[in-house]
Amino acid sequence: MQQYLELVSEVLHNGITVSDRTGIGTRSLFGKQIRFDLEKGFPICTTKFVPFKSVLSELLWFISGSDNLHDLRALLHGEQNRFNDDMKTIWDDNYNTQGKAMGYKFGHVGPIYGVQWRRFNNNKTLGDQLSIVIDQIKNNPNSRRIVLTAWNPLELHKMILPPCHILAQFKVVNNKLNCMVTMRSVDLFLGMPFDIASYAILTNLIARICKLDLGELIMSTGDTHIYLNHIEQVKEMLSREPKPLPLLMINNKYNIEDYTMDDFELINYEYHPAIKAPMAV
Repeated sequence: MQQYLELVSEVLHNGITVSDRTGIGTRSLFGKQIRFDLEKGFPICTTKFVPFKSVLSELLWFISGSDNLHDLRALLHGEQNRFNDDMKTIWDDNYNTQGKAMGYKFGHVGPIYGVQWRRFNNNKTLGDQLSIVIDQIKNNPNSRRIVLTAWNPLELHKMILPPCHILAQFKVVNNKLNCMVTMRSVDLFLGMPFDIASYAILTNLIARICKLDLGELIMSTGDTHIYLNHIEQVKEMLSREPKPLPLLMINNKYNIEDYTMDDFELINYEYHPAIKAPMAV
C-alpha cells in the first residue's frame, strides 16, 4: 500500500485548498493513478484498520443489484438485524440526509451502483453489465470493450449519491485479469482504502470464476482530495509503519450471485488501530 500512502502525502503537502459541496473544504489534486500487483497480496490499508466485512457486504450488495439499504444491513449484521436501525452501515448517513430529503422510504436508495451493474436503464438482459463482463472475459478475453459502468446520466437525479467510482475496465493479459477503476472523485482518507479493497475483492472474485490468474488493480482518480477536517487523522496515519499485506481466500463457486459473506476469508491481516473521522455528506 506504499503507493496509496505516497499519494496521500502528495495531496497533503501539494494539494490546492478549495471549497466543495459539503461546506467542509478539501485539499485537492486532479488526475492521479496508483497500481497494485494483486499477486503480491491483498491491497488493504495496514496503517489503520479497514473493516473488511463492511467492504465485502457492500460489494455483495452491489452484485445482488439491490436498491434497498435493508439488504445491506442484513448482509453485514445478519438477517435478524435487517430492520434494526441501530446496526449501522456506511450508507446510513446518506440515506438519512439525501435519501429522506428525496422522498425515499423503507430503505430505498435509488438506482445506485448495483442497479446500474445489473439492470442498466431497467433492462435486466441487455443491462446486466456484470454478467456481460464475465461472459466477455471468459469468451472474448482480448476485447477492449469489457467495461462496467455505474454512471448513468439519465438516472443521476434519482440516486441518493451519484457514483464516485464510475467505471471499471477489465483486461486479460498473459492469462492474468487486470482491472482499471476510474473515479471521478475520491475521499483519500475514508473512501479510497475502502474502494481499493472493494475492487480488489471484485477482481479476485471474477478471476476465480473465470479461472484466471491475478494481474494489476489500477486506480485512476479525478478529484483526489483530503477533507480539511481529516488533516490530523491523515498525519497520524502517515506516521505509522506499514505492515505486510494479507491474503484473500475465496471458495469456488460457479455463479457470482451464489457467493455469501462466508465464502471469503482475509488471512493474516495485521493493522494499526482504527482512526476515526467524520464522513462528509
